[in-house]
Amino acid sequence: MKITEIKTFMLHDPDGYVIQDATIPAIDPNAKGKNQLFVHIHTDEGTIGLGYALGQRSIQAVIEDNLSGVLIGQDPFMIEKLWQDMYWRVRGYGRKGVAFQAIAAIDIALWDLKGKVLDQPIYRLLGPAHDEVPIYGSGGWTNYSQDELVAEQMGYVERGIPRVKMKVGKDFGKSEREDIERLAAVRAAVGDDVEIFVDANNGYYAKQAIKMSQIFEDFDVAWFEEPVLADDIPGLAQVASNTTIPVATGEHEYTKYGFRDLLVAGGVDIVQPDVHRVTGITEWMKVATMADAFNLPVAPHAVSLVHLHCAMATPNLKVVEVLGADESSQPVWWREVPPYSDHGTWKPFEDRPGLGLEINPDSLKNNLVG
Repeated sequence: MKITEIKTFMLHDPDGYVIQDATIPAIDPNAKGKNQLFVHIHTDEGTIGLGYALGQRSIQAVIEDNLSGVLIGQDPFMIEKLWQDMYWRVRGYGRKGVAFQAIAAIDIALWDLKGKVLDQPIYRLLGPAHDEVPIYGSGGWTNYSQDELVAEQMGYVERGIPRVKMKVGKDFGKSEREDIERLAAVRAAVGDDVEIFVDANNGYYAKQAIKMSQIFEDFDVAWFEEPVLADDIPGLAQVASNTTIPVATGEHEYTKYGFRDLLVAGGVDIVQPDVHRVTGITEWMKVATMADAFNLPVAPHAVSLVHLHCAMATPNLKVVEVLGADESSQPVWWREVPPYSDHGTWKPFEDRPGLGLEINPDSLKNNLVG
């Protein structure tokens, strides 16, 4: 089997809502709409692999202009070789960021293709460690009013999900009192038996984060995510060593070498690789194994429909993130997605190969934007 063509296209969700966290500047409260980029890898035997990424034209350009030529004529089962070829192709300009996200979309499509050829879901190719995985409901955006925040978090709980995440660090860490008031409102609403994770999205400084963590401890917060700038590994280590709340981070790391530095420095207690940023499933699994060598749990960031497969094959998994912002657009992107259980767990379709996903044909017909 040989790869014959790489095709990319963008779909648009006109109702996709815009989100804000601690370090996203002010947004138009009426803003709506978002795109998602899709990749199809075609072969001479007719099987097509499906991958996807953030809806950025820059990612699409890297795939079309720089990576497609690496793949044409290659054996798609040689995933590790192809990953290396792509990695070195972007060496001069792709150490992190857009180029790595382009590699990720292709790597995901290669795994989907392999699953389809072998008639197996990706998680079975990776080697399952679980029958199902726990999930948490994620949102709590800083542009929500307190009432909207509580309603969203309670919505997850009412669906049987006993874990929720909300944002803190509002206004680049300048609204500490409001952070505390919003957390107190969520804790009062969900009760004592629901885990609450908080995410500062890089919004605090180290000593500020330590001070806030001591207050968060009173609300039995289960993890403190990205308390300081993600690149500030010494600052993360300082926070981690001065709070009883586990520090979760890693979503903004792009290489296994960065994760190595983070782990060695003691800057993380819960490791959060993002499959779209860490160049796909191939590298994600290596990071998860590295975390296991440090006896640390993994809680992947976003991209839940891909991470579901990775998580099923990760013995040191803690929990999988389910973003309400993603859920709202799933009916636009996909014909069907695996349903959650009513007790806060999830598993892939067992009888559908690859990712087990099919693009919504109505969106292909009506919402194609380029």
